[in-house]
Amino acid sequence: MAATTAHPSSDRASSAQASSAGQGAANTSSHPVDQDVLIVGAGISGIGMAVHLQLNCPQLRFGMVERRANLGGTWDLFRYPGIRSDSDMHTLGFVFEPWRHEKSIADAPAILEYLNRIVDERGIRDTIRFSQKVVGADWDSDTARWTVTMQDDAGNTSTTTTRWLYLGSGYYDYDEPFEAEFTGRENFQGQILHPQFWPENLDYRGKKVVVIGSGATAVTIVPSMAREAGHVTMLQRTPTWMFTRPAKDGFANFLRSVLPEKLAYKITRYKNVTLQDAGFRRAREKPEKFKEFLTKKIKKALGDRYDEQAFTPPYNPWEQRLCLVPDSDLFNAIKDNRAAVVTDHIDHFDPTGIQLKSGKHLDADIIVTATGLKLAVAGKIPVRVDGQLIHWNEHFYYRACMFSNVPNFSTVFGYLNASWTLRADIVSEYVCRVLNHMTATGKDIATPVLANPNSLVEDNIFDFSSGYIQRAMHIMPKSAVDNPWRLSQDYVRDRIDMRQAPVDDGLLCFENAPGTKAKNALGINQLQAAE
Repeated sequence: MAATTAHPSSDRASSAQASSAGQGAANTSSHPVDQDVLIVGAGISGIGMAVHLQLNCPQLRFGMVERRANLGGTWDLFRYPGIRSDSDMHTLGFVFEPWRHEKSIADAPAILEYLNRIVDERGIRDTIRFSQKVVGADWDSDTARWTVTMQDDAGNTSTTTTRWLYLGSGYYDYDEPFEAEFTGRENFQGQILHPQFWPENLDYRGKKVVVIGSGATAVTIVPSMAREAGHVTMLQRTPTWMFTRPAKDGFANFLRSVLPEKLAYKITRYKNVTLQDAGFRRAREKPEKFKEFLTKKIKKALGDRYDEQAFTPPYNPWEQRLCLVPDSDLFNAIKDNRAAVVTDHIDHFDPTGIQLKSGKHLDADIIVTATGLKLAVAGKIPVRVDGQLIHWNEHFYYRACMFSNVPNFSTVFGYLNASWTLRADIVSEYVCRVLNHMTATGKDIATPVLANPNSLVEDNIFDFSSGYIQRAMHIMPKSAVDNPWRLSQDYVRDRIDMRQAPVDDGLLCFENAPGTKAKNALGINQLQAAE
């Protein structure tokens, strides 16, 4: 296995970074690094952080690494029919870049176009090293830097160094989805697919399809496949609360026609955040009223095809994430007899389909197991601090993006009750505040110090009954009752806290690595020249 050392700051990358991330560097340590900030992952979180660094920390140099050959993260990985956002693009879009498309519930190609445009217009693409999977990250307190080990598709390894490590690697396992165990699976003579690894050019025209699951993925796949398949059945063990809304936001499109683009986007974003927050609070405070509201909408959409068993979950709304049905596409497919929803339990697979415990049989040519994701923390990267492996379930969140006693490190875990990007934006802004404070004070290290974890009252902020959340609780970092050691699900409050709370709050401790004070007036380029 070949070993090389990567230098993102040289040649091709350095010219792009000079234009996109600013000249010079805030690195004041006597130990040079390849970049001040390394961003892992070129999806929504990583791209957002890159732009925020350009806007807020132009003195810093950054690099990006992406394990895939393309940017986009989730939106490049998943290729199943109909893949789309389940949040409106005025909140799934970034605070700094208006969403220009007519549809606010967007499909993957439109989202990828949005991300690619941002990357190209802002000169970020040449800072990205594609096909580089991070396989290790090691912090050394003596030099105040991370050494990050990567592996390419051929198995060759390389390393790069950075002052700050920012993980935009998402929250689920890219390599292995959650696969429920089904008796007799090996006996089925048709195709069994998982949405995470969808085959290219799958021909399902005229075929009988059974989609197992009732979450956002199943609700997306069923109406899309129903356009060409002979028939599609959504087989669910437990119903999910669903709500409908137009794919096009008439209010947003009207504003865009009469106001400057950025102002129209800002107003629409504020409106959508406010309505979503109000809806979530009402669901939690008056669940019965909210159930009535959702049920009334579903009955109206389905008419005489409404099935109470299929659309009445045994839990309250927002105890699991609501499923969006844009333009009532799922309900229209049911009314047109192109799709159906069956609520039952699987007994076993057989050669021709699925035998249910009720005695019914579902014939199938294709079975899609939309049974959920497998969560992962920190992209499954082994992270070590001074040689000690970090076990994330032993650490508390700090400001929803850093972790107790882990220096110069941040990540993004999006909201469960709102769009992912809302958290990604405020996390990026906050990390930039921390980096600028370090620049201003000449400090190398920022660590959220928690001397006594037992002093905190732990709280399960993941109070959602979704299976993918519950299956991963044993690996998740801890969350306390109160800020700043809490991963909150309240975007409005978080935004105020992360923008206004003092960076130097007595808990986030700033210091220098040994030997840096004597040279802290030098920039990184001067240091490299001197040595």
